Amino acid sequence: MTADEPAPKKTPEPSGVDLARVALRAAKEAARARGDAVQQKKQARRGGLRSGARADGRDPLALGAAINRLISERGWEAPAAVGGVMGRWPQIVGDDVAKHCVPEKYDEDERVLVVRCDSTAWATNLRLLAPTLVARLNEDLGHGAVRAIKVYGPGGPARRYGPLRAPGSTGPGDTYG
Repeated sequence: MTADEPAPKKTPEPSGVDLARVALRAAKEAARARGDAVQQKKQARRGGLRSGARADGRDPLALGAAINRLISERGWEAPAAVGGVMGRWPQIVGDDVAKHCVPEKYDEDERVLVVRCDSTAWATNLRLLAPTLVARLNEDLGHGAVRAIKVYGPGGPARRYGPLRAPGSTGPGDTYG
């Protein structure tokens, strides 16, 4: 080495912070490489999660698919459809009728929908509309889902039984006259 030649520069040893940056960069690159492989695996399994190499009955299902499977296995298609009709009653019959007439139950064996009205006038009106309503329900649910509609008027007050009642009495109305 001569005086006019500069001394070779020594590269400083990386400090703790620099080592951490280098390690972090290497970890990010490795994760990115692994992530591409994971994405490819996910795309290959887009049909859903599987319990093994082949699909079988133990594979998880989406909630809607599981409910539809249960309904079809148990043969509950018609009651489930009628239950949907009960939920959409105002859209089917209109708001005016829905305010005064409420579906109570569906008899699956006889395919009869039971509707309770809040007055005898509305019950009479609904009895006149029943054939049209049955046709509309069958159009929505499938042919033959509802054969008839039983319409009931308002129920009377509940019978009260207690220690001060005479057996067979109907209340205070039976003592007059």
